[in-house]
Amino acid sequence: MKAVQGTLDDLGTALAGVTFVVVDLETTGGSATASAITEFGAVKVCGGVVLGEFQTLVKPGEPIPPFIQVLTGITNAMVAQSPRIDSVMPAFLEFARGTVLVAHNAGFDISFLKAAAAATGHAWPAFRVLDTVHLSRQLVSRDECRNHKLSSLAQLFGAATTPDHRALHDARATVDVLHGLLARVGNLGVHTLEELSSYTSRVTPAQRRKRFLADGLPALPGVYIFKDEGGRPLYVGTSRNIRVRARSYFTASEQRSRMSEMVGLAASIQPIVCQTTLEAQVRELRLIAEHKPRYNRRSTRPERVIWVKLTVEPFPRLSIVREVRTDGARYFGPFASRGSAVAAVAAVHEVIPLRQCTQRLSLKATGSACVLAEMGRCGAPCTGHQSEAEYAVVVDEAVGLICGDARPATDALRDRMSTLAEQERFEDAATVRDRLLHLVRAAARTQRLAPLASSPELVAARRAERGGWELVCVRYGRLAGASVSPPGADPMVYVESLRCTAEVVTAPAAPSPAATPEEAEIILRWLESPGARIVDLQGTWSCPVGGAGAVRAMLDPARPGDVAPFDRDPAPAQAVAPTSPPSTSPASPATSPLAAAG
Repeated sequence: MKAVQGTLDDLGTALAGVTFVVVDLETTGGSATASAITEFGAVKVCGGVVLGEFQTLVKPGEPIPPFIQVLTGITNAMVAQSPRIDSVMPAFLEFARGTVLVAHNAGFDISFLKAAAAATGHAWPAFRVLDTVHLSRQLVSRDECRNHKLSSLAQLFGAATTPDHRALHDARATVDVLHGLLARVGNLGVHTLEELSSYTSRVTPAQRRKRFLADGLPALPGVYIFKDEGGRPLYVGTSRNIRVRARSYFTASEQRSRMSEMVGLAASIQPIVCQTTLEAQVRELRLIAEHKPRYNRRSTRPERVIWVKLTVEPFPRLSIVREVRTDGARYFGPFASRGSAVAAVAAVHEVIPLRQCTQRLSLKATGSACVLAEMGRCGAPCTGHQSEAEYAVVVDEAVGLICGDARPATDALRDRMSTLAEQERFEDAATVRDRLLHLVRAAARTQRLAPLASSPELVAARRAERGGWELVCVRYGRLAGASVSPPGADPMVYVESLRCTAEVVTAPAAPSPAATPEEAEIILRWLESPGARIVDLQGTWSCPVGGAGAVRAMLDPARPGDVAPFDRDPAPAQAVAPTSPPSTSPASPATSPLAAAG
């Protein structure tokens, strides 16, 4: 058996070794901004042993209201000769240094302490805070105790000190309540500070008992797969730290109800360590597409995408299809839904008089004019009123919109939208706007994916967080390999090794990438991230001037880029826009900035 030494991160901070400072304050009122502290009381404990106490009255600098004097017994005369907060606060911060603060209704006490620190010019330390009110609500039922006031809980747990609205007495009573609550969570398997901080009754005991599934998982980037007793994948996820992320499913940080159900069915967690976060994201997509886990909601049907095709025939038309073929036709997309594709096609027909009939037309006129021809929205090639050469001009406009300069067509759509708005036909104008957005999204996506999908090979690099380089090899839009060069090593040696060992990818039917569009989008976002650079490129890396990406960014600069899933319907009052990839010339190995950087 192979022995593996655990780390402190594996074990967490044992509660028996945590030093708590239980604090209680008396004040002149309930607002930390309008009231002042009149008394400090704090008890330092560790492992059930009292290490010290801190108590002092404080001169508040304002009269104590009569009802507060009656409640606490602290009078103006008692605090008249007491120290002011500017001398008390440094002493308390020193007393509590490096501990976990505990209070009953901690929000109240901590707000006063933070206000006092700010008023006296002291930076507030990053204390961990534990609220015994919150914890008692998870552990003490109304059958045991009529409420969660300190006096009621002190009686329930047999506190040696009776709370009486004096700071030190209340702090001592809170210590006994804290110990009683810790004993209860200990019986539920909570033994570390990290577990206690995230404890909630919403996490069932059965869910907590399965924490052992995360034991031994690597603290590295990668993919994790929850599996049931039959080894069937239930859920696939990705993280920069597999162990930490997997553990979160057994704590209160996981709020999704379906994840609680999934954890109840899980029997094992399989980790897949990846060289880079990009590789982890791509592996996640592929595993979800392959296994279609029941608890994954996105990316389970990547094959269900829609494209719009400009057909190859004497008089081409737009057709909605489910796959891209090598047939010489022009395609744009993809769309996540047929409705989005229909809206984009309608936008094209709004400004470009392509025929909308579905039958295949020959060069010989055999039909009769339709209503669209009578309205001037079609040249009626079916009747012979429009020759093949004349219709080719219309087709060129559509090709320009899809593959080139989208500004003429989109300007016409915007003019149409303005005209309808001036006529107070606001619903019609909104329809045109939504169609325009679907159109420019699809055209921008096509132009954005095209360089990546058509490049036989692209090698790129980005500085790794801990030094060295993250290296990726992309072929026809598919991640073919990933690697990391260690700090101080010649990265070009690793680049050549990566190229030799990367997956062989067959050229796809353009403009579709060899991977799913969602994978290609993830790769593009990685390439556009700060510090990423092209090492070598077989192909062309550019987007057309005046392309749909620039138009989309102009229509709505609020959305910086495509986010998977790659197509969403716009909200009624807002549009969405991606960023076009930078127009970049190929980088040769000899002049690669990576090679120069070493």
